[in-house]
Amino acid sequence: HRFADDDRPLVLGGVTIPGERGLLGHSDADAVAHAVADALLGAAGLGDIGMHFPDTDPRWKGADSMQLLREVTSLVARDGWRVENVDVNVVCERPKIAPHRADMQENLSAAVGAPVSVKGRRAEGLGAIGRAEGIACLAVALLTK
Repeated sequence: HRFADDDRPLVLGGVTIPGERGLLGHSDADAVAHAVADALLGAAGLGDIGMHFPDTDPRWKGADSMQLLREVTSLVARDGWRVENVDVNVVCERPKIAPHRADMQENLSAAVGAPVSVKGRRAEGLGAIGRAEGIACLAVALLTK
């Protein structure tokens, strides 16, 4: 997600981080919640977040991504899957993730009903992320049936 030019709040893993520019997106642009939702949907073979919550649908304008994640968790469960754990890497130059990690993990774990680990990584000047133009999130989910 690219940083927004306006005064949008930055929300990551359900945590609003003060003093930072928000991200562009149709919903609240919580890139961490989106990555977790995509990991769950992908692991279950149920498509991706854009398929279920398209940015062309006005219903999702400004949507709470943690609520979308809870809906994805329910969808995955209805298909017979159980979330065992999720691992998330947040790649950004700023903000620092460590001060917010515990709150993010608590929010995400509550939403998916399983342990979620969150780690911050830097791109160290490489590419758009390294130039602090946005934030990338990578997530892996383990599901069992």
